[in-house]
Formats: sequence, structure tokens, C-alpha cells
Amino acid sequence: MHDWFETPPGRYLLGWEQDQFDQAVADIFGYHALQLGLPEVQGLRANRMPRRWLALSDAAMASQSSLITDFSALPFPANSLDLVVLPHALELSPDPHATLREVERVLVPEGRVVICGFNPASLWGMRQRRARLYRRLGFGELFLPEAGDFIGYRRMRDWLRLLSFEVESGRFGVYRPAVRSEPWFERCHWFDVAGERWWPIFGAVYFVVAVKRVRGMRLLSADWRRTAARAAPVPVAGRMHRDHMRHPAQRKKQGKGS
Repeated sequence: MHDWFETPPGRYLLGWEQDQFDQAVADIFGYHALQLGLPEVQGLRANRMPRRWLALSDAAMASQSSLITDFSALPFPANSLDLVVLPHALELSPDPHATLREVERVLVPEGRVVICGFNPASLWGMRQRRARLYRRLGFGELFLPEAGDFIGYRRMRDWLRLLSFEVESGRFGVYRPAVRSEPWFERCHWFDVAGERWWPIFGAVYFVVAVKRVRGMRLLSADWRRTAARAAPVPVAGRMHRDHMRHPAQRKKQGKGS
């Protein structure tokens, strides 16, 4: 996708996704965060966690600060990461199910995953399907990158639900027509305003934030120490405490004997 991001629609999409990631991860707190794939998008740029990694599956795109690993076998122990971002990582993965299961494994309970992907039910998705059909006939040019199998928004939500994720937020964006000419692409800027209002689910890309839920786990509130202190019994020393614990009949009998 590196070359495609140099095209007018690619640059516009990259800017939109960067803004979404910056807003989504800015207020997510913890210690360890990981981005899977697509170094063109700096998904953790606005996050303030002390330890942040970029994992890539292609050694040719790697830098000194990135990890080279299989996304379906991440080199992290279970329940160790607070945040994982996946900019188009699932649709570019050879086994998206295994990748998402691995993300669930390494996330801590209540950890968050942020996913963006191309929407097949959009003008861009329809042009891509038509171009693939034409290519089978011997002509035509793809609009989007050739690699990857696009995953629909509802399908993605179903996958997350099966892995006990709860979708916290989801939205669509980029409603401009699938044109490569920069002048024409800029002239269609009004499609973004109209699309967000009139056909919001047909944006070229979707953006999802989900939380890992663990059944049977109960989170303590911030003032749990204060609550526990109020509920704790106060010990009473001496004879008064022993007399108080006796049955009333025993205390009456003891009073008569004395």
C-alpha cells in the first residue's frame, strides 16, 4: 500500500485515518501499546504510554525500532498489552481470524483494540470489485491496493463479539467518489459533508474501537479503599465487648448472680 498512499485519494485517506487514530488513542491509559502493520499510519503518535511498539510482517519495511513477527503469533505473553491498533492489518493478513484471536490473547482485561479497514459497501469498494472483474477479462485497473481481502463492518463486529469484545464506538468516513485525478477529487469535497449526513454507512473506510471484556470480572472503583474502610467492623476490647457478644439471657443471669 506504500505506493497507493502517494495517490490523491491515498493521501486524503491517510490524513483522515491519522486524525481518527490521534483522537481515539489520546485518552487511553496504560503501560504497553502495540501497532500491527502499516507504518505510514502512526497509530500511537498521540498516545502517552511509556512502551510502544510497531510490529511488521515484512522485513523489507522494517526499521531499527520495529519488530518483525508473524501477526498470528505475537512475541508477547497473555494479558500483557493495554492497547493494540490495527490500521488495515486484518484485511492485509493472510489469516485475519488468527490475527484477531492473537490480539485478544495479548490484551489485558478491559484493554482496547482500534481497527480501521476498507468498507466493501462503498463507492470505492464497488469500483474495486468492478475492476477485479474487468481484470479477469483482460483489461481494467484496480483503484485500491491489490493485496488484501476487505472485511465488511458488520462482519468485523461479529468477529469481535465472538471473541468477547464490546464495540465502544464505530464510524465511517471518506465519501468522495473513486477518482484518481487530484482536481476532480478536490472538487468532490462536498461529498464528505453530504455522505456523513445522508448515507453514513457507505463511507470508504470504517473505524472501530472495542474493549476486551472478561466474564465474571468486576472492576473496583477508584474509592474502593475508602469503601472497604467504612464497611470494616470496629473491634471493641475489654469486658464490654465480651458481654455484648453473650446471649441476653446469659447477661441477665450473670447480673442476678453478682
